[in-house]
Amino acid sequence: MLNRQGRPTAAGEAGTNEHPTFTGNKALAQVEPLLFEIGRADTTGVDLDEPASFTPRLGGQERKDAIGLPGLSEPETMRHYVRLSQMNYGIDTGLFPLGSCTMKHNARLNERMARLPGISDVHPLQPISTVQGALELMSELARYLMTLTGTKAVSLSPKAGAHGELCGMMAIKAAIEAKGEGKTRNVVLVPESAHGTNPATAALIGFVVKPVPARDDGWVHVDDVKKLLGPDVAAIMLTNPNTCGLFEPQVVEIAKAMHDAGAYFYCDGANFNAIVGKAKPGDLGIDAMHINLHKTFSTPHGGGGPGAGPVVLSERLAPFAPVPFVRAGKNGLELVEHEQDAPEKPFGRITAFHGQMGMYVRALAYMLSHGSDGMKQASEDAVLNANYIRAGLSDLFSQPFGDKPCMHEVLFDDTWLKDTGVTTLDFAKAMIDEGYHPMTMYFPLVVHGAMLIEPTESESKSALDLFIAALRDLAMSAKKGETERFTGAPYHAPRRRLDETRAARSPVLKWTPPAPMAEAAE
Repeated sequence: MLNRQGRPTAAGEAGTNEHPTFTGNKALAQVEPLLFEIGRADTTGVDLDEPASFTPRLGGQERKDAIGLPGLSEPETMRHYVRLSQMNYGIDTGLFPLGSCTMKHNARLNERMARLPGISDVHPLQPISTVQGALELMSELARYLMTLTGTKAVSLSPKAGAHGELCGMMAIKAAIEAKGEGKTRNVVLVPESAHGTNPATAALIGFVVKPVPARDDGWVHVDDVKKLLGPDVAAIMLTNPNTCGLFEPQVVEIAKAMHDAGAYFYCDGANFNAIVGKAKPGDLGIDAMHINLHKTFSTPHGGGGPGAGPVVLSERLAPFAPVPFVRAGKNGLELVEHEQDAPEKPFGRITAFHGQMGMYVRALAYMLSHGSDGMKQASEDAVLNANYIRAGLSDLFSQPFGDKPCMHEVLFDDTWLKDTGVTTLDFAKAMIDEGYHPMTMYFPLVVHGAMLIEPTESESKSALDLFIAALRDLAMSAKKGETERFTGAPYHAPRRRLDETRAARSPVLKWTPPAPMAEAAE
């Protein structure tokens, strides 16, 4: 199909047959081609001097032809990315109900602090004497994290949650090897409902993964754990609150069983946002736990970084915390960069430098502005909001683990959609038409057709009421047999439903110019 300019409409473009326009634009909803379609390889909006002569050092692998990147003026570049941003959905657009991801509001105060001179431009290779303020900030953040978790040490350097998992498990492996059990303790227990990064992390560093079976109540039971314990077990990786949105009631008993067996307890801290100020994981018996600063302490989430996943360690693992770390020296704070300079037995280094300073600033600004009572209230409000949604939808949606109260996220399954002709995916796509990003779908895997919703503490009652009303309207529409509302959705997004399976299995990674079209005869 062509628009009035004779240009093919984009595949899957929404509303192309309704009131067509000459440009293809629909008022503020503007069609935006690829940069390769609107740019010109022979021009650029930036003046660059010709480089001085030099000898390449790429061993004959340097590019022989022009790079072929499209050139645009500054206004064209700005318009392109602004228009793309208007097609996107973010936490600043509306309620973002992704479960397990905790898309909470990023306070602008935090952003302002991260941009302060002397912080935003700090460099990891500066002399220590010139970054005493940065080191003090890192030291204070570390103190807060240890206080909130009831632990003895923390490594700030991991760059994200999975990286933090790797750090914590490497500390456990180092502790096991220090006891001379490196060749015998090689099994890690992972609940079937765990985040997929848990078994991947354990396997990455040489452990054998054994699953802990899921029960119908959504909890991990200490009796199931004990059946798997033996001299070959190194650790358990348990999420608490878990990925089903429930607090593990036997967590203390599980920790004791692991310790009695000579093993360690790694806690996935992805859901720490539900218990900050209410419970200290260290008091529950954990030995290591990563903290997603973006989930718990309001640093930006997504976009590939920059991220931060600090890891707190118990007294048993504190000696193995990696370098670098901050400590008090004779001439002020210093950064211990090398293993031989540490008084304990660090397992090595987990990343090149000390981590992402901007994330540290944002997290500490969140902590200081909230205080202990404010962080506790944030946890309480996150749990309250999730249970408010659970109560508001419980008569229409089915809950896989009964009507027990949830923590910061509520989990539904697709039992209620049986015989409607509507799937979890269909329902999620229809949410897009209502102006909402879909909830987390099909996770955790132990629940069929899972719908995991996490409103966080950021949302007001009025925002929750509208969200609940929208989902109730969709649910009643599905039960009335109005399947067209779902199976063709989204109708109003910039693009219609795509073949996501085909896109994942057969991705097109390179743009090629379309074949030239012959002009129509006069």
